Amino acid sequence: MREVVRMGVVGVGSGPARVREQFLRGGTVEGAVRSPILSSWQRSQELGLSPETCDLPYRPDIDLEGRLVSAARPVLDRLEARFAGMNMNVSLADGNGAVLQRRFGSPAMVRQLAAIQSVPGFVFAEQFAGTNGIGLALAERQLINVYGAEHFAERSQTNACSAIPVRDPLSGRIEGILCFGYPLTDAEADAELNLLIRRAAGAIERRLLQQSSARERALLQAYLDARQRRVPAGSTAADGQPADLSARGLDRRDETVLKEHAAGLISAAQRAAVDVWLPGGRQVTLLSHPVTSPSGVEGVAIEAVFAPGQGLAVPVDTQAPAGGPAQQPAAPTGRPPLRSPDGVTGRPVTTARTPGTAGDATGRGPGGLIMVGEPEVGRYAVAARRRLELLSEASTRIGTTLDVAGTARELAEMAVPRLADFVTIDLSPTVLRGEEPRDPRTGLHRTVVHGFRPDCPFYPAGERVELRSTTPQLRALADGQPVLEPELSSAAGWIAQNPEHARSILDHGVHSLVAVPLLARGIALGVASFYRSRDPAPYGDDDRSLALELATRAAICIDNARRYTREHSMVLALQRSLLPHSFPEQNAVEVAHRYLPAESGVGGDWFDVIPLSSARVALLVGDVVGHGLHAAATMGRLRTAARNFAELDLAPDELLTHLDNLVGRLDRDEGFEDPSADGTGIIGATCLYAIYDPAAQQCFMARAGHPPPALVAPDGSVTFPELPAGPPLGLGGLPFETASFHLPEGSQLVLYTDGLVAGRRRDLDTALDQLGRVLAQPNRAPEDTCDAVCHSVVPLHPADDIALLVARTHALPPGRIATWELPTDPARVRDIRAAVTRRLSEWGLDEVVYAAQLLLSELVTNAIRYGSGPIQVRLLHDRTLTCEVADTSSTAPHLRRAATTDEGGRGLFLVAQLAQTWGTRYTADGKVIWAECALDATGGRSDAAERYLHDIPAI
Repeated sequence: MREVVRMGVVGVGSGPARVREQFLRGGTVEGAVRSPILSSWQRSQELGLSPETCDLPYRPDIDLEGRLVSAARPVLDRLEARFAGMNMNVSLADGNGAVLQRRFGSPAMVRQLAAIQSVPGFVFAEQFAGTNGIGLALAERQLINVYGAEHFAERSQTNACSAIPVRDPLSGRIEGILCFGYPLTDAEADAELNLLIRRAAGAIERRLLQQSSARERALLQAYLDARQRRVPAGSTAADGQPADLSARGLDRRDETVLKEHAAGLISAAQRAAVDVWLPGGRQVTLLSHPVTSPSGVEGVAIEAVFAPGQGLAVPVDTQAPAGGPAQQPAAPTGRPPLRSPDGVTGRPVTTARTPGTAGDATGRGPGGLIMVGEPEVGRYAVAARRRLELLSEASTRIGTTLDVAGTARELAEMAVPRLADFVTIDLSPTVLRGEEPRDPRTGLHRTVVHGFRPDCPFYPAGERVELRSTTPQLRALADGQPVLEPELSSAAGWIAQNPEHARSILDHGVHSLVAVPLLARGIALGVASFYRSRDPAPYGDDDRSLALELATRAAICIDNARRYTREHSMVLALQRSLLPHSFPEQNAVEVAHRYLPAESGVGGDWFDVIPLSSARVALLVGDVVGHGLHAAATMGRLRTAARNFAELDLAPDELLTHLDNLVGRLDRDEGFEDPSADGTGIIGATCLYAIYDPAAQQCFMARAGHPPPALVAPDGSVTFPELPAGPPLGLGGLPFETASFHLPEGSQLVLYTDGLVAGRRRDLDTALDQLGRVLAQPNRAPEDTCDAVCHSVVPLHPADDIALLVARTHALPPGRIATWELPTDPARVRDIRAAVTRRLSEWGLDEVVYAAQLLLSELVTNAIRYGSGPIQVRLLHDRTLTCEVADTSSTAPHLRRAATTDEGGRGLFLVAQLAQTWGTRYTADGKVIWAECALDATGGRSDAAERYLHDIPAI
């Protein structure tokens, strides 16, 4: 039965396992699996790997006490303690994918796991193990997650993992991989684990930097001492170059070019001079100076010398006194000092100034230090690389949700803790609603408050923020430029906004601020405020520039999200307008419904309840492929068509056949009108159509590629019926089948779309089992059932629309059903009128006797004259009185206007005048002509019927 369910779910219903199976069979799976995973699968196949036999090499010669293990050991100890008693596996691998350390939350795991999963030394590089956490992190060079069937090897199908590279902070080289392994059932917690693994990798990197800092500081001091002795105070550069570097411009492209050449000179480890040409015809000469520290550490220092009138600005350490011994260079912005193994406080070595050749008070000279190392780069390279990495990561992590508030939060999460300790983001209320932004200076809405700890000392999110014109935030909005407040304790405008609140913020250690306007297309959307507390160094110009770049990228994404919000709201309004707002009154079922749009966009899910003849009711759910305006409009067309087809009293399989033909025509029409269409079709849909008959307590269903319904018996037992799946609508030429089921009174019929049970990270069988458990409650109202399903089964962040329709059945009491069998004898018409009169009197419907007599007389006479026997007459007393006449002929009656001289043709006209509605439906044995009378009928003839009857003889 589960297999039948899988086949009925279109698109996302197949799950990663089936996508992987399709890939291994050579099928096309683009769009059904994440791009990094698909690329890794393809590489694994190209390497000739087999999912069943991914044999891993074992390396007994790995260094288990090397530099990486030494740096990581305390971090791994803390992780082991944190995961104590949990089914977690923490591994550390080297830059080749060989596992160096393994730690387990539960010691029992060591005895349960195979050697390759518990013993260090096995190599998990992609070329041996296929798609896995360690190998993919090495290949993609970033944090990755692999879930279950995304692994290439069969043995890992029940696992999930998060893995991240550990880099040398100076060179940027990947030293190893930190990986968390956990059961696939815990994958919902991957966001928390991703944050934890980032912090753990950062801690290992900082400890690696500590190991290098002492040697680098010694090399830097040896270079500075030699330079000071070599260039006497008061002299000028040999080439006559001015000593002032502040007027020279260096953009990011220039920095990259110089750093690449400098790294090459350092790796050569010899004295050299290289001319480097920068864009614009500027020339820079890089000088390589081998240096040796007093302790014997050998390295290379790279200087830049500029041609007259050309060059670029190299950051100068203004903390070092001119002409004297250089002080230790400052730590990278936003990072606290580190301690070397011998306990001496130090800083990561990057760029430092070269003491000036002129010996002036500014300490400027004709050139600047670019790099010094063994060959690791110094502080300048580390800071530049960190900035580039942050901006590069921001381009992929900001703007992933198309949600205004969510995008703003992504900006804050990117900035903390690498740029700021606390971030607040205030947006215009119109931006949050998706409308065109107004002047945010008239009022802002606190959208995000985020910090390195939860007790942020700022106004909470959700409040309206009124700013004075003197605040840094409003100044930034007015000028369109970031505002830097290095010392908040002396920022009078900021304090004046709310002195008491300002003192509270200062008491929490917050001391520096950069306020940046969020501008998109020249229009201000709001303002982002970056605060620093843990690093005692105030913000500087580099921090302001970095904050501006981050905010500029985020503002574009926020504006895109705003536009999407507007379009999403329009499409959602259209979608809701096309869905039923209320259902017609009927007694067959008690219904409740829910419609939940997808987080990422409105789709084409719909549902309907359609009263039919003879107290029956039709229940319908459907799902149009795709999202957006086109899907919503197509849904409206299909729902309208389905209602029209239902009015014809078609059987479920026949109705789906008509819908299938309609979708095929729509598909062809759309492809013809769209010049870019490739003829493969752009429309598809699934549908389930059910008819419930309360008189017989029977339900007839057919489906077109749709998940089967759940049937809840009065005692609370749940079944998913074996309903023929049928192809999705639009394929054409394939038959649909109708199945029938007996539904005792009080049963519940639960119809839904695949968004309820299917998803990329959801197993369909598990979701159906969960749905069955939630539905297994006797005598529960449909509204309560909908609430329970939405609370327990609906995903937290639905990726697809969800339509849910719950119907509790009622039976038409036998005492309200009257049936007579008649031969094809006109003389029996009088008898049936008398029997009907007696039954209507018993039901207390004396007022409708006259109309019912006329209706049945005409219908029975019609059946005798034009049909074939036997004839059955049935009365149904529900919200209306339904009169039915059934015969074995398939000839359909047609209403027409008879001329004055015609002898016949007036009967159906009379029926149409006397009845509320009437019609014909076909059965397996013939047809049924039915007519409904309102129970509040006066018993008199309508004026039209009176005039018409005047010309015909009495029956």
